[in-house]
Amino acid sequence: MTVTALRVDVWSDIACPWCYVGKRRLEAALARFPHEVELVFRSFELDPRAPRERDGDYVARLATKYGRSVAEAQQMIDRMTRVGGEEGIAFRFDRVRAGNTFDGHRLLQLGHERGVQITLKERLMRGYFCDGVPIGDPSALVPLAVEAGLAEDDVRDVLAGDRYADDVRRDEELAAELGITGVPFFVMAGRLGVSGAQAPDVLLGALERSLADASMLAATPPQ
Repeated sequence: MTVTALRVDVWSDIACPWCYVGKRRLEAALARFPHEVELVFRSFELDPRAPRERDGDYVARLATKYGRSVAEAQQMIDRMTRVGGEEGIAFRFDRVRAGNTFDGHRLLQLGHERGVQITLKERLMRGYFCDGVPIGDPSALVPLAVEAGLAEDDVRDVLAGDRYADDVRRDEELAAELGITGVPFFVMAGRLGVSGAQAPDVLLGALERSLADASMLAATPPQ
């Protein structure tokens, strides 16, 4: 028996800059990995209790969160901006309108069901980090989801109710069971976990190792 596709599950939050960097680095690794991959983005909220939209600018919130001065927080943002630029991400933290990401994750569950999850993930992250979209405002999510390939009626139907809420919570419960406390977190072939926005070479090595392990298991006759 051969492995037809390597499963890669990625726990991440829309409002996590390192998750955006990690997505791009994974994509760079996958571009050098000549095998079929089933990529699934799993839900993870860094702040499940966040309001629809937070007051204050990004620098002030970062300083408060980490107990740093505003100047130190700005240095952190400048570094993140440089890292993002290296991965082709034009971070605009001056535009960021932070808020609750639960509805965004529910739409990503719909996106997975409809085969456009990866495109939607990129659009939501770019909308939040680059375009100043208020990520917690359901009405602001609609055009992004439609642009990514979802039907507007389906999007509005999800946002008007609680569809996929249980799916989001199951992803988060599974993350807790696996001991995932920070994101991005990659699980390859259901066995190998990689924490953090690692370099493409590191992720490529993990992909190759996971494929070799999965192929060996598939070739092992049952006892």
